[in-house]
Amino acid sequence: MAEPLIRFRDVRKAFGPKVIYRGLNLDVFPGETLTVIGGSGVGKSVMLKMLIRLLDADDGSITFHGDEITRMKEAKIQLVRRRIAMLFQGAALFDSISVGDNVAYGLHEHYREEMTPTQIAERVDWALSLVGLPGIEAMRPSDLSGGMKKRVGLARAIAVQPEVLLYDEPTTGLDPINTERINHLIRGLKKALDVTSIVVTHDMKSAFSISDRMAMVQGGEIILSGSTADFQASTDPRVASFINGVAPVNEDVETLLRA
Repeated sequence: MAEPLIRFRDVRKAFGPKVIYRGLNLDVFPGETLTVIGGSGVGKSVMLKMLIRLLDADDGSITFHGDEITRMKEAKIQLVRRRIAMLFQGAALFDSISVGDNVAYGLHEHYREEMTPTQIAERVDWALSLVGLPGIEAMRPSDLSGGMKKRVGLARAIAVQPEVLLYDEPTTGLDPINTERINHLIRGLKKALDVTSIVVTHDMKSAFSISDRMAMVQGGEIILSGSTADFQASTDPRVASFINGVAPVNEDVETLLRA
């Protein structure tokens, strides 16, 4: 098996008294789509943000190509962010600028001294075409549907031609048709761009559709990582209840209301 591209080792993270990770250990291998599942508030999105240092880990090690992320200087982190791009939950588009300028944002941020305006415009056109939205550069985000916003956010992420794509709840709030459209894009971009993908979701249908491997977060750690078949065959009641959408039998109504 190939060496991991990304490694989390004994990572700890807390916000005040709320412990998110007490010992996060996870490997991500080149070219795979790894989907991270788990309940709301367990830290799935926090994991992605620690990887690109939008949040700092409190302790432990996070490496990319063997380079330690947690202690990198800001200048080197910017180079990492060229190679690891993120589709944020809700797409996080800037309403005050056009779709084209939104897609070009990362190019201006990371490549403003290396690309001409013509090259940037061509890259924007390429990225929008790849997500099935050619020719909408002049539109505003407020003119777009929820599904289109997600796809524009994805175009912005792929415009920098990253090595790794991070997807934070890519199908949340979408209808079934747009959900499948995004799942199709995740699968297609993996092949077209040869990218490694980490997808955070609680949508089990999507998870089983797009994943090479899956990992489940609960109680501040990974409780299972493996293939989709491993998850379907798991006898761990925490895993089985989550993927089947069934509350554990020992949870009463009062316990569920406190969750």
